[in-house]
Amino acid sequence: MDRARDIKPITYLKSRTADLVREVNEGGRTVTITQNGEAKVVVMDVDVYDKWRSATALLKMLALAEVDVETRRTSPQAEAFRRAEAALKRASRNGR
Repeated sequence: MDRARDIKPITYLKSRTADLVREVNEGGRTVTITQNGEAKVVVMDVDVYDKWRSATALLKMLALAEVDVETRRTSPQAEAFRRAEAALKRASRNGR
């Protein structure tokens, strides 16, 4: 990864927006936009953003699961599947 290539001043964004969008979209990379020498925003391809959001959501679920394990708020696998099957049966009977 060429970080120097991935950092652009805000004037580049203002004057070459279409070029920047193409670069980000085709390269699947992020570009940091600076203002007065400080990083201010990041521009990224929408597919990269969607993957990032999915990964963040998964990490949050893992963190919650770790808390459940630490506080012993868990069930054996067989019990979890039994509950899930019962919930599915109830939902199908109720037309959901």
